[in-house]
Amino acid sequence: MIQILKLAIRDLGRNRRRSFFSALALGAGVALLLLMASVIDGQYRGALDAAIRLQSGHIQVRAKSFDDDKASLAWEDLVENPTQVAAQIASLPPVLAATPRLYGSGIVASGDQSIGVRIVGVDPASVASAPYRDGVVGGAFVTADDREGIVIGQPLADKAGLKAGDSVQLLVNTSDGDVSEQRFVIRGIYTTHTPGFDEGTVFMPLAKAQAIAKAGDHASVIFVLLKDRDQTSAVVNAVQAGGLQVKTWEQMNSVSLQTEQLSRSYMALLYLIVLGITATVIVNTLIMAVFERTREIGILSAIGMKARSVMAMFFAESAVLAVGGIAMGLVIGGLLVAYASRVGFFIGDVGVTGMLIGDRIYAHLTPRDAVTLVVTAFVVTLLAALYPALLAARMEPVQALRGAE
Repeated sequence: MIQILKLAIRDLGRNRRRSFFSALALGAGVALLLLMASVIDGQYRGALDAAIRLQSGHIQVRAKSFDDDKASLAWEDLVENPTQVAAQIASLPPVLAATPRLYGSGIVASGDQSIGVRIVGVDPASVASAPYRDGVVGGAFVTADDREGIVIGQPLADKAGLKAGDSVQLLVNTSDGDVSEQRFVIRGIYTTHTPGFDEGTVFMPLAKAQAIAKAGDHASVIFVLLKDRDQTSAVVNAVQAGGLQVKTWEQMNSVSLQTEQLSRSYMALLYLIVLGITATVIVNTLIMAVFERTREIGILSAIGMKARSVMAMFFAESAVLAVGGIAMGLVIGGLLVAYASRVGFFIGDVGVTGMLIGDRIYAHLTPRDAVTLVVTAFVVTLLAALYPALLAARMEPVQALRGAE
């Protein structure tokens, strides 16, 4: 086997330029797939992290009849005494924050513009409100005792031509099916760098949201963040919800998770397509080597080299090209992934519904993706040597010697 490997390396060295560019073609394919896999994984990872931080939390405790799509403010669809329930959950060691939130729908009216928004009543001081509080780019975040202030997203402010300190009319649906209307001052403008979320979400203090929506001492959900996402099941089992339901981040983000699984299936197909294209370069290189070395193959066969040894020699050449190409691909792809993971790609508002996609995608390469790609590239390259190896092994010594004359 060592002798066959030496022969393979020697034969590849006869035309170093061709061998180099053949390996480089494979390396370019590997590098491209590494970057694509890391960008796709980074996109879904970022979308899931954004959904958990901004919208779902790791766990939500809510009334059994509560429906996300309807955002009902009827008291039977809300959590009673939410502060007490949140305090009980917050006492659990794995819990980072547990805070009540009230969701409602409304309309922001400014001048001749009317824009539909989602009203969210929050505890401004809670750790769970940090993404919005720390994201303020103009003015300041509301305080718990503010009764006339709201905070709007930067895309909404840009769309309506608003800034911190401006006044707007806000119409809010109430628990009795009526509409409350009040003039509010924009205390601040925030950005979470997630345009789909920022454009349609308006924040106000929980107490004010309860008052304007006539919700009494009720909240839509208890929003729970954990110190470790892997502790979700343990916390769910420990929560004494009574007549309430407990939803986990997997259940609330099932669409994103299913889409990610589907994309991984497509990535596997893409691996085969791209590597199949690059493998044709390897096939071409080895076929040319067969015709260039017809006399040599005939001599080796004449002195007793068996067909399987001739095939092994070409498979060894393919393996050497695979190792070299994969090594170059890992270096080039690693540099591209490192850049994309640090700087990212700005995509702005892509307008995708059902997922919270940020305005910038950062690559994230998992060891599983890297290993899968390396193994697939190696196997595909070895398979590419099958036809040239069979072509060489089936040569008759006499015909090979005559054909070389």
